[in-house]
Parts: sequence; C-alpha cells; structure tokens
Amino acid sequence: MRRHTLTLAEPLSAEDQAAQSMPDASPAKWHQAHTSWFFEALLLRPHLPGYQPLDDSYHYLFNSYYEGLGPRHPRPQRGLLTRPSLDQVRAYRQHVDLHIHQLIARCDDTRWAAIAPTLELGLHHEQQHQELLLTDALHLLSCHPWRPALLDSPPSPATTGVSAWLRHEGGLVEIGHDARAPGAGFAFDNEGPRHRVWLEPFEIASRLVTCGEFQRFIDDGGYREPRWWLSDGWATVQAQAWRAPLYWVDASDGNGDGGLGARASGAASRWAVFGLHGLRPLDPAAPVMQLSFYEAAAYAEWAGARLPSEQEWEAASALPGIAQLHDQAWQWTRSAYHPYPGFQPLEGAASEYNGKFMVGQLVLRGGSVATPPGHTRPTYRNFFPPAARWQFTGLRLARDARPRAETHA
Repeated sequence: MRRHTLTLAEPLSAEDQAAQSMPDASPAKWHQAHTSWFFEALLLRPHLPGYQPLDDSYHYLFNSYYEGLGPRHPRPQRGLLTRPSLDQVRAYRQHVDLHIHQLIARCDDTRWAAIAPTLELGLHHEQQHQELLLTDALHLLSCHPWRPALLDSPPSPATTGVSAWLRHEGGLVEIGHDARAPGAGFAFDNEGPRHRVWLEPFEIASRLVTCGEFQRFIDDGGYREPRWWLSDGWATVQAQAWRAPLYWVDASDGNGDGGLGARASGAASRWAVFGLHGLRPLDPAAPVMQLSFYEAAAYAEWAGARLPSEQEWEAASALPGIAQLHDQAWQWTRSAYHPYPGFQPLEGAASEYNGKFMVGQLVLRGGSVATPPGHTRPTYRNFFPPAARWQFTGLRLARDARPRAETHA
C-alpha cells in the first residue's frame, strides 16, 4: 500500500510535487508526508516505547485537521513548504515504515488487538490520499499552459449502451455497514451502523450520464438558463463564469489548447477534455466528470429526472443490469452528509476522522477511475461541499417510479 503512493507520484517532478494550485488541493509531497504522519502520530508516538521522531517539527507541518493532536500549518499554505525536500519526505516515509515494522514485531496479542484497528484505518486513509494525490496533481497540471499528461498510456475507449431505467420497488430496506455480520470487513465509522429506511418505489439509470449527453445540456443553453439551477448553484455559475465542466476546453476559441483545435477539427464536438492522459477531444461515450453538485442537479432537472438519495443508490447497487458503480466517477446524491441513527465516532484521536464534517456537505457514492481498486464498497460514503468539482465526480439519474412500459432513460 505504501509503495503504491510512491508509484503514483513517480511521473511528477520534484517541482510538481511541491506546488499547490488552490487552497482545497495539497501538494503531492504533502500527501506523502501526511500519510506517514498519520502512522507516526496515531501509532508510533503512543504505542512504540522509546520511539524517536525523525524530526519533531513534522508533527506540526503534516497534521491535517486533528485539533486534539496540536496546532498545524495552515492548509492554504502547504505549497509554501519548500522544506523538507522531497528526498527528506521520502526518508521520513522510510523512517516511519521501519518503526511500524518494529512495532508489529514487538506486539503480543493484547497490544496487537489495541493497534490493529488503527493500522488498518491508516492503510485505508492512505488509499484515500492516493486518490487525492491524483486529483490534486491533475488540477495543478490543468493550470499549466502545456496541460501535460500525468499518465503516458492512452485512455481506454469508452463503451456505453442505451441507458435503461431500472426499477426498485422500495419498501423497508436496510442500508449501512453491519460490523456484527460475519466477515463484515473494514468500513469507516460514517458507514454505520446498519439501519432500516423506507423507500418509495423509484427508478435509477443503469449507467452514468455521458459527455455527449451533457454536451446537449450545454448546447441547449443549460449554463445560461436559471430555471434549471438551485439558487446557490445559479449564484455560483454567475460568480465563477461556469459554462462547462471544469476541465472542458473550447477547442474552437484557440485559447491555449496547444493546437488541439486543429487536431480535432473533424470531430463532432468543439470541446476537448483535460484528464489524466492530457488534453484530448471529447469522447461523447465517456462519463462526464469534474461536475459540482450544482451542475449535476441542474442537468437532472433539465433531463426531467433527479439525483438519487444515497439510500436509493445503495439499495439499487444490487439491481441486475446496473453498471459503472465503482470504477468511473463518484456519483452525487441528493443527500446531505449527516450521521446515521446510532452513529458513534471512533475513539481517541481518530474520533475527528469523519464526524466533525457532518455539516454543509453532500454525499457521493460509488468510486472513480482514480480510486484504488478494492477501496470502495456499496456502503462507502464520500462527501464534498456542493460547489467542489476538481474530483472525478459525475452523476447517475433517478426518478420516481413510472409505469413499467417506460424502459429507456
């Protein structure tokens, strides 16, 4: 798990890994240091007798938001941390890994029972930062006039069929992680406890909305027509001058497209899309990504549908024929990020992991092309503020149940 983080960062230069493109993003170097800090702060300092930190100042520099563990460097200024160097951060990772191995080797059954849950949490925490490392690096590279590719390999061609409406009869259903079930496996604290909810009959699209479908919304004046938008969304569109998803580039205006307009002159769309593989002509069959909740909700309104609730999404995840659940784009839901009935945060410093963010956020379900394989599950609850759109976020349509004769979205 730890080696994979270094592999993801390898295509980035030392200069790339030190830069911060906006306050919500972090440098790749910081992600590598912070994930090491997590193991050091929550495992080594409290549990390894005689542990000596490589540098005491790192405890301040690489704390993210753990108030109970002391002050921290301001998040918007992480790009100013030119020191320690990238090589020193890598040495810090090696130092932490060496001592984690020592801690494990010295554990008796009692100590292992005490540290194993935090060790497992740290590994899943690192997977979250592996995705953040990619999304933050992509935002950084999108700001460069060259728009360089993060990955050398060509993208896989998108293949999508007709989107069918899949029916769920609703009723009393159980959602959430059941920690008491045999073989339940890992889940974050915000995924439980398992509980019952009542759902009215609904229908959900079998696949995600594509770039080609979203382009029709744009061509129909979607970003110019306030009737499709929530009030806060429309105010954001006006203030930020949005006219397309975040990384869409109008190849016809010659504005810094690196010659793509000429290369794409025979294409059906004037749009190009910047992604992990660089700037490429829009693929109409590919799922649309880098959408805010506001844009997803506006498109759904324009399409005569709505976004699913997170309860509907989870209940529908087992329906036959449903596709693109976990490997393309996170899917906005209409659900506010609130605690489940009976929610209890983790004990100790890890109590700050999820619960304190349960206000002003919307839930996303699924997973994305940047999510490490095996990291997600049907109960996984991602969350972001409604205006956030630098992540691999898209949408799946839902609607109230219709007569069975209507079969296509």
